[in-house]
Amino acid sequence: MIKYIEKYPVLSLLLFVVIAFGFTIDAIPVSIMEARNFISAREMLTDGNWILTTMNGEARYEKPPLPTWITAAFGFVFGIKSVLALRWPALLFLASIGISTFLLSKKLELTKSHSLINGFIVITSFYVIGITIEAPWDIYTHGFMLMALYHLFQMLQERKTSIIHSLLFVLFLAGSILSKGPVSLYVLFLSFVIAYGIAYKFRGGTLHFLKLISLVVFGLVLGGWWYFHVRVADPETFTAIAARETSNWSSYNVRPFYYYWSFFVQSGIWTVPALMSLLYPYMKSRVSNLKAYRFSFFWTIIAVILLSIIPEKKSRYLMPVLIPLAINVGFYIQFLVTNFKTLKSKKDILPVYFQFGLLGSIAVLFPFSGFFFDIFLKGPVLVRFLVVSVVLVLVGFLIFKQLKEKNIKNVFYLVMAFMLSLGLIGIPLAKAQLQADYKPLSTLDGTLPLYTLGYASPEVIYNYGEKIPNLYEDLGFMVPNEKEFLLISVVKNPKTVEELNEYFDIQLIDSFDLNFSAKDSRSYKSRLVNKLYKITRK
Repeated sequence: MIKYIEKYPVLSLLLFVVIAFGFTIDAIPVSIMEARNFISAREMLTDGNWILTTMNGEARYEKPPLPTWITAAFGFVFGIKSVLALRWPALLFLASIGISTFLLSKKLELTKSHSLINGFIVITSFYVIGITIEAPWDIYTHGFMLMALYHLFQMLQERKTSIIHSLLFVLFLAGSILSKGPVSLYVLFLSFVIAYGIAYKFRGGTLHFLKLISLVVFGLVLGGWWYFHVRVADPETFTAIAARETSNWSSYNVRPFYYYWSFFVQSGIWTVPALMSLLYPYMKSRVSNLKAYRFSFFWTIIAVILLSIIPEKKSRYLMPVLIPLAINVGFYIQFLVTNFKTLKSKKDILPVYFQFGLLGSIAVLFPFSGFFFDIFLKGPVLVRFLVVSVVLVLVGFLIFKQLKEKNIKNVFYLVMAFMLSLGLIGIPLAKAQLQADYKPLSTLDGTLPLYTLGYASPEVIYNYGEKIPNLYEDLGFMVPNEKEFLLISVVKNPKTVEELNEYFDIQLIDSFDLNFSAKDSRSYKSRLVNKLYKITRK
């Protein structure tokens, strides 16, 4: 099997993502940032707001429109209510990051097998997977940027700017900017250029670098047209939003400089290999290509430093760091694949047994998790749970067997089987533990118009399927023309429904809760709980 995987590396990376997540990832609830993207995509299709983008009928210029255009295209073809269809573009960009990492690794003069390992590491890193749902724009901007860097690397190495590489570099750079502004340009592009200068040195004539600089400028201009258009078409709103977004960089979620320095933990199952790969004195005599290793090492470290400089910090901002880190980890895994059978030192052996022994233990012990989640009480879920348990136990025992025989390549691909099983069979179990009060707003029949009072979360608006106008304005309440209408209000909304008593009869008729988690869970969110009132004019 491994022979066929390595024979068709691009197809293998694509199929892994599609099989692992392409048919089951809709079991995970829609996140707040994802809902914003979906709502804007829906309003592109229903209202034609393709350039001056909106969310719930109001201007939404905080993020550029390219990811939303792509999402809207999938919604048009497969249905805007299909969460699975709307998530497919992000999954394809997840696959593209794996493929681009493989292709870039090949250009670093790594073997085909080694390069494929790098590709699998990046697409199975925890936050690279998580970011496809938590913040859809990020996977697009970094996916496009990695494609651009692949072509930039070749132009730097070949010391010439061919038409094909130049064109694709400009287009992908523009795509990155149209996905989330200059974010990836700062974190991924700048760190890449600095690391390249350290590891490979800049070679070529002045004309060559002037051409490269001009290509970057062309990409910036092509990617920046939307910002210019919105600035001209709706200057007041654009300026207000830009000012608010800019102020967040220095005043919102401010964290200390060292906040990101546990970044390797975000790689999830690769935490131990990631830490080992960052021990430069240890690794420099063990890698197959020191120059390429120095490049990935400095690319990773410089990206973390650049992120650390900015006062505003969030865990998800680390996602682009995991791309060069995956290449770095690949050097460590390749070292083990080649040399583990002959290693004698405990400092070489113990981290390996800890890393893969832990994953094997998790797989073998997975069936016992059912007792903690009370999962056995539900028939259809029990069948799925038993299937994933059998598969994971088998994978776990094989990991231990191959680890005992010191076949690290086999162990590595068994870990891929572990991840594939969790995605394909395990993810749907997320719906098995729906808390008792779960009730989506989409169950409303729509016979009466629906309004909100002050605030409705993006998840609620997306779930409802249409815009939910807000009755509360800066100067007071807007009184609808209808004699009867429905009103939702977040449970913790400071603007009380009772303030409408002067004009309307108010009847509490239902409650809607979009939380998957139990009320005593840390992931339970009060913004997803809404009271529904029937309002009748007096």
